[in-house]
Amino acid sequence: MIKILFVCHGNICRSTMAESVMTYLVKQKQMEHLFYINSAATSREEIGNSPHYGTVGKLHEMKIPVIPHRAVQMTAQDYNVYDYLIGMDTANIRNMTRIAGSDNKGKIYKLLTFVNSGRDVADPWYTGDFDATYADVIDGCTGLLDYILKNDRDKL
Repeated sequence: MIKILFVCHGNICRSTMAESVMTYLVKQKQMEHLFYINSAATSREEIGNSPHYGTVGKLHEMKIPVIPHRAVQMTAQDYNVYDYLIGMDTANIRNMTRIAGSDNKGKIYKLLTFVNSGRDVADPWYTGDFDATYADVIDGCTGLLDYILKNDRDKL
């Protein structure tokens, strides 16, 4: 089983969108039994809150089921539990590495790395642009799934 943790600042916009999108993509391939997908925050600001209405609205528009979720903070133990810890931006990566203590096993990635981009996924909390965020998330999650299917077949 492949375990993936998507991480953003508050765990109500980008990471919850990625959790729902990736869950949808693996279900489309009838592989959901081979994955455990979750999301978390680097901060404590939104702990307990449900996904942002903009994320929910965009996922509904795209006919992607919203995974029920309440914001939680990433913990040091998550580093040992998950195979992939996927941050949305450079600040997330820095904070994830700090929370984990290090990335000595090379498990922490920025989402758009999987589409050969060093760009950050813009935070719609600040931009208000859930369309642009969705475009990045669907591209990144598709690239991540392709990467896993090519490179981690032994875990599936």
